[in-house]
Amino acid sequence: MAFKKIIDSKKLLASLAVFMLLGTNVLMAQTVTADAAAKPGVNWLSVGYYVLLFVLISIAIGVVGKILRVYDLSQQIQGKKGTNWNNIMGTICLIFMVVGLSAAFWDITEQGSMTLPEAASKHGVKIDAMFLTTTCITLFVFVITQILLFSFLFRYKHSDKRRAYFLPHNNTIEKVWTIIPAIVLTVLVIFGFFTWQEVENSSPVKGDINIDVTGHQFAWEIRYAGPDGILGKKDFRLTAGANKLGIDFKDKNSMDDLQADTLVLPVNKVIRLNIFAQDVIHSVYMPHFRVQQNAVPGLPTFFKFTPTITTEEMRRKVDDPKFEYLLYCNKICGSSHYNMQRVVRVVTEGEYNQWLAKQKPYLTPALRTELKLAAADQKKSITQNRLALNN
Repeated sequence: MAFKKIIDSKKLLASLAVFMLLGTNVLMAQTVTADAAAKPGVNWLSVGYYVLLFVLISIAIGVVGKILRVYDLSQQIQGKKGTNWNNIMGTICLIFMVVGLSAAFWDITEQGSMTLPEAASKHGVKIDAMFLTTTCITLFVFVITQILLFSFLFRYKHSDKRRAYFLPHNNTIEKVWTIIPAIVLTVLVIFGFFTWQEVENSSPVKGDINIDVTGHQFAWEIRYAGPDGILGKKDFRLTAGANKLGIDFKDKNSMDDLQADTLVLPVNKVIRLNIFAQDVIHSVYMPHFRVQQNAVPGLPTFFKFTPTITTEEMRRKVDDPKFEYLLYCNKICGSSHYNMQRVVRVVTEGEYNQWLAKQKPYLTPALRTELKLAAADQKKSITQNRLALNN
């Protein structure tokens, strides 16, 4: 009677009708109106469709379960042996293990081929080694434990021919499965700790190439030191108009600073990125160099690394003549987050020096005029000329 009520239920038929209506609307729609495209948000029609799909699948599973239960009871009434659910569940567990491990193998082989090429920085090699070590250990443990779990469920399923053996406590087993994982995890943590300490050591050293990278919605601004090799000071209170980085031109080291549209780096030279943000949290992310560091408003951060593979060499390695390293923002910082990209080019030291000599100074004539530095320079020149004449 209960099963018949489910089949005859008006609510079920109404749900089915709504499901078919929404499904037709979602699946047959080919175009999106301009108004819909102009108003981003949640498509509740699609959400409702998938909710109804889940509900109907759940009902279908319940109905199948009820049918099997009725069949099982009818067999028992006739004096026959009912369905052996233990055998069925044991077989399902075995099938699940085979399918699951096959899917895991497929995922590793297919998705594994999409990983990044070899690290293009000195510290990146150590990061990759740490990642590979952890992955191999966890993969080995995963495969062994899943095989044991599902094969035991199949092998030791309930049987009337034997009784289960209950093991309430065993000190030896407790020690084994506590001490061994503890030792392995301790080794991994110590290995990772020293690697991380080395990677995050960004203390300034004489000879490092200092480059300012400043993030704002939605672009990266890059500043290089001029011929003096020293970056000038910055003050956020000076950020206005053409002086978008807030550079303090009272500092003489600021006068020759350079601006660039491309982050060009000399190979095998230590690079120290001075990372800033002007509005929200951004993140300097250069995956080929295994570099990622948050850019936090009001809190300068730093990252030091040494590129080891030039762009030309990497193009040959990946067999892509158009390959470029890229600087991304790894934080979803707003609606135009996808725009925050800069080309990163690794070149030889000679090519780097030639490129640097061609870059325009940050202190442009327009900025000089805006900051009234042109008038001050002219006044200083007149004063110097007068002193020369008097002498």
